[in-house]
Amino acid sequence: METTTPITCSDSYDHQNTQESCIRGHIIACSGGADHKDKGGERGLRKKVKRFFHSKASSNSSGVNSSSVAMASFETSYRGKLTSWPSVVIPAAPAAACGGSNKRALLCGVTYSHEHRYKLKGTANDVSNMKNLLTNIFGYPAECIRILSDDPFAQDLIPTKKNIENSLKWLVEGCKWGDSLVFYFSGHGLRQPDFQNDEIDGYDETICPVDFLKEGMILDNDINKTIVWPLKAGVRLHAIVDACHSGTILDLEHVYNRKQRTWINNLPPSGARKSTSGGLAISISACEDDKMAADTTVFTKKIMNGAMTYILTETVKENPQITYGDLLDTMANHIENINSERWIKSRIIRKVLRHKTIQEPMLSSSTKFAVYDTKFIL
Repeated sequence: METTTPITCSDSYDHQNTQESCIRGHIIACSGGADHKDKGGERGLRKKVKRFFHSKASSNSSGVNSSSVAMASFETSYRGKLTSWPSVVIPAAPAAACGGSNKRALLCGVTYSHEHRYKLKGTANDVSNMKNLLTNIFGYPAECIRILSDDPFAQDLIPTKKNIENSLKWLVEGCKWGDSLVFYFSGHGLRQPDFQNDEIDGYDETICPVDFLKEGMILDNDINKTIVWPLKAGVRLHAIVDACHSGTILDLEHVYNRKQRTWINNLPPSGARKSTSGGLAISISACEDDKMAADTTVFTKKIMNGAMTYILTETVKENPQITYGDLLDTMANHIENINSERWIKSRIIRKVLRHKTIQEPMLSSSTKFAVYDTKFIL
């Protein structure tokens, strides 16, 4: 794999020589319409999905929703195109191999290399950057980091739906006071209608395993139950998700508004449980629920990276003592500078190219805390 020397976030950007793998969530159009380019064959696929969800919403009288059911309509169209992934199933056992360490991390990077139209080029680099941050800055032992990747150059386990679900259980199983846990995901993220009335905006957010066309997506509801509910007092979990529509991917109860410097209520209208068992869960996402993330070469000229992951890791490496609030502000400033340098400041042009604008990250938490007084520690 070709490499170049990374530049820091403060360096200048050569936007004329930049490639853009623009859309991480280009498979399903959002409720507000298509904010992105149509790549070959995707328009019909999006229409099919929208028709299916419309009929699903109309006919679902029981209030039950399943990502596997929601994706079932794909199987007929894509039968024969889906790769048969190795039947490697990871046991969801406690991480005894960590040797008593109180740090544990799960890193997932999905390239979707078997489906060219959905392929992402930066996710393997994202996982590498995140692993380096955890080991070099925050002292995570390498043996306590589980990596799931379908990158052809990696020798890691495949990020199928079953393997991701089992690994999420591995991450939190047996957690106790003093444990620090990290869940990182780089890949496609989507939305689908919420039939359980537990989403303020009416949509469930999802992440897409490598086999999501066949096995279905992983819903925010299920992620919340798997890795948020079990968190006991004294346990801290960070989820860092570089994917489209990932704003509330953990369904945490509080969302931070950086511009107003205040926490906003994200409690489910249905009153469903979204809380921990006394621990702390914090999520940093690449964008809001109705926005899209991007892979880009704007930072290293040749190597593709997830924009949020690269800026976050470089910012923390430059200032390991940074607070959550200063981290959000620094990332937002870098993103604003990049966007203003790359695109003509014309309202019409920016509207046409809005799908390529890098979005600000989003912070959510199970508990309100003073973001400008709290050091960012994974």
